[in-house]
Amino acid sequence: MEARFGRVLTAMVTPFTADGSLDLDGAQALASHLTTDGGNDGLVIAGTTGESPTLTHDEQISLISAVVEATDTPVIAGAGSNDTKAAVELTKRATAAGAHGILHVAGYYNRPSQAGLSEHFRACAAATDLPVLLYDIPGRTGRKVATETMVDLFTDVENIVGVKDAAGNPGETARLLSMAPEGTEVYSGDDGLTLALLAIGGVGVIGVATHWVGNETTAMMNAFFGGDVRKAAEINRRLIPSYEFETGDLAPNPIPTKAMLRVLGMPGGPTRMPMGPEPDFVEADAKTVLADLGRA
Repeated sequence: MEARFGRVLTAMVTPFTADGSLDLDGAQALASHLTTDGGNDGLVIAGTTGESPTLTHDEQISLISAVVEATDTPVIAGAGSNDTKAAVELTKRATAAGAHGILHVAGYYNRPSQAGLSEHFRACAAATDLPVLLYDIPGRTGRKVATETMVDLFTDVENIVGVKDAAGNPGETARLLSMAPEGTEVYSGDDGLTLALLAIGGVGVIGVATHWVGNETTAMMNAFFGGDVRKAAEINRRLIPSYEFETGDLAPNPIPTKAMLRVLGMPGGPTRMPMGPEPDFVEADAKTVLADLGRA
């Protein structure tokens, strides 16, 4: 099945200047690089990796508009909130800003019921005519979107078309796809599980390591969908150090990616608090990862 947004998308960092201001020129330059030379079919803007919790809504819309202007590939706008009214308003503004799709995360911190999650997603989807991807990442939200809840949404709401799956349970995702309507799209939201999710019916990845291994990830996709699973597995093995580098307790995502971009001479800048500061070892680790990829 061809994925509507493409197979390889990056959840792009949000570049900031040294003083922490939004760097729109840097965002455009990075978006252009990722979608021309970087092997990406599209981008997700203002998601977790884009530090959306520290962006104002005005900054998010400015960022989305700038990236849409900079690339001809699909731009999916993060418009999530744990306040349904705010998410609805942000969805409308992101649609008007030219996004090609909307990403909606489960309500975080307030731990809504499954009925509450369902009503939240329905309200957000009703605020746009764009295709909507759910974002299931219980490790950050504190609430798993139940398989049955997602199946009901995919069945009942025409423009809820799939999920960015960062729940870490490919077996349950296989059950989801067995119950969901034909054409439901699962994107891996965990780079290390991408190949496993492809094996049970996933269509692609919304990645983090794809900031620097987008071309290698595309090669893995091409091998897998071309029937050469052995080659796909070999490529995946070479990418494991990149997956391991991209986040950790001492340097959570997106701190490592911003260090990697700095090493590569690409825009990124610092993270906004409370994510930082960057530990001293991260830049050295980034160089090691690149050396292992043959880019020293």
